[in-house]
Amino acid sequence: MAEVELENVTKIFPGDVVAVSDATLKIKNKEFLVLVGPSGCGKSTFLRMIAGLEESTEGTIKIGGRVVNDVPPKNRDIAMVFQNYALYPHMTVYKNMAFGLKLRRFPKAEIDERVKEAARILGIIELLDRKPKALSGGQRQRVAVGRAIVRAPKAFLFDEPLSNLDAKLRVEMRAELKKLHQRLQSTMIYVTHDQVEAMTLGDRIVVMNDGVIQQVNDPLNVYDYPENIFVAGFIGTPPMNLLKGRLTQEDTRFYFDEGTAKILLPERFNSLVTGFAGKAVTFGIRPEDLFDLHHYPSTVRDNVVKATANVVEPLGNEMIIYFFTKANEFIGKFDAHHKIEMGEEMDLAFDMEKVHLFDNNSGKNIALRAPKPRE
Repeated sequence: MAEVELENVTKIFPGDVVAVSDATLKIKNKEFLVLVGPSGCGKSTFLRMIAGLEESTEGTIKIGGRVVNDVPPKNRDIAMVFQNYALYPHMTVYKNMAFGLKLRRFPKAEIDERVKEAARILGIIELLDRKPKALSGGQRQRVAVGRAIVRAPKAFLFDEPLSNLDAKLRVEMRAELKKLHQRLQSTMIYVTHDQVEAMTLGDRIVVMNDGVIQQVNDPLNVYDYPENIFVAGFIGTPPMNLLKGRLTQEDTRFYFDEGTAKILLPERFNSLVTGFAGKAVTFGIRPEDLFDLHHYPSTVRDNVVKATANVVEPLGNEMIIYFFTKANEFIGKFDAHHKIEMGEEMDLAFDMEKVHLFDNNSGKNIALRAPKPRE
């Protein structure tokens, strides 16, 4: 197992298309790191450069302390699992898993031992004599993972391996991959556009957009302390509410003027927002940090917005409600038995310890508190 390091790595495709821009990242030994972002953000190109399937335009890539920029993929001692499984249809599961070891001229007895051990770990020992066409999607993905395991590489690379599976299988395979990492204690780098996969699998997650790394931290700190508007709006289901408005000052107090209501900001903001008074800013609040004052009475009336329910989505365990004011639209997450009808007006309050304020020009979180240290 090994560390993987990228230093100032850039990838430019013909036509001056920048896929990855000046990326610097150190992936720790035995870490499960997830690259997440929308389609076209550069995450798969990032992974393929580590694998050697794409050549970087600039920068240095190291695996286990060795610079591998000019090392061919087969000599980098990594194993990659693809979205489409890439199994040989004419070979049995056993032969698919053994194929790479045969090419490397491993002894027959060692191949047999490695294949059967990987099959036991993945629960596919009874499938070794079948061919891929006789397998379900989840079984094929296990075979693809098993083919990587038998090589005992320095690092495993996963390129959206669960995207072809149905929702139930994705949940099951997420748990299997988590257990596999805990068992193998190996370095794993995983690419996905699915933030649920990122949040549940990663020791750390790397949020990317337009080829640029936006934030790197453990999942909860990225969720609680987004560094910019993109991360705030991308991470979270439903995403963070981003309300447009202006920052105003009255004496020593600062307010976010939403257009229909003024929201008094906590005192901790005072020293951070003085230069933004009178400017357009974005106010961020998670859906679960909204409260209906009809059900949660409060004596604090400085942070209340009157909003109208537009769409109500009961989900069984919770209820998602879409609201609008004359100036903004936003989403709340409430108890499943919350009583509200479409078109009903509500008094909504905010958990002011959970609010964020973003600079419209730079996109940065103006009042970002220090993230909590990891245990």
